[in-house]
Amino acid sequence: MEQHDDGWFGEDVASRYDEDEEISAPEAVDPVVDLLAELAGPGPVLELGIGTGRIALPLSQRGVEVHGIDMSRAMVARLRAKPGAEAIGVTIGDFATATVDASCTLVYLVFNTISNLTTQDEQVACFRNAAAHLRPGGCFLIENGVPSLRRLPPGQRYVPFHVSDQRLGFDEYEVATQGLVSHHLTIEPDGTARRISVPFRYTWPAELDLMARLAGMRLRDRWSGWRREPFTSDSEKHISVWELR
Repeated sequence: MEQHDDGWFGEDVASRYDEDEEISAPEAVDPVVDLLAELAGPGPVLELGIGTGRIALPLSQRGVEVHGIDMSRAMVARLRAKPGAEAIGVTIGDFATATVDASCTLVYLVFNTISNLTTQDEQVACFRNAAAHLRPGGCFLIENGVPSLRRLPPGQRYVPFHVSDQRLGFDEYEVATQGLVSHHLTIEPDGTARRISVPFRYTWPAELDLMARLAGMRLRDRWSGWRREPFTSDSEKHISVWELR
């Protein structure tokens, strides 16, 4: 898949994004919104990479004032077509640098979105942008995967993450540059195949902690899931919360 004005998330992705039950079903969304609403307090909040509003809309429906930034006009068009979207202000732009006119209690990135920034400089800029939107004591939250490098024997670059009759998914690692390409091959009902390959830059929790320190924030909490499960050496992802000093 080639990059275009919408980044890597054009109409071909936007048209199918909400069909993924693993991330869109109520049992996946509700714990996310519960925790974000608790951290947000009176708000307002800012979602970086707001997409189709999978999280922003139900959070807004809890009475929280929500703003969003996203590069993909195709994804945002899906958001704006949904009931309740008129309550959410969305800015089109790169969430590492684009700004909104709000002093927030919470800024957040979910579902590995920080990794859509494919250089360390961009990720550092994102932390600084988040901090610039926070009032003192406000929080920056990120949901991100822990790199699966322990599954890579010497010389291997590929790690499967989904194997079924209708879909194959595997990550391609470039360890020297912390690069990662996520490949998705889907078999359509008519038997044709559709492939999407999206680049990422993976990070370790400790690296993100340093980015937070550079932006004037300190780690407050880290869990392995949205229900505050403990983060351990075996955790496959983390929910990290940094507080602006």
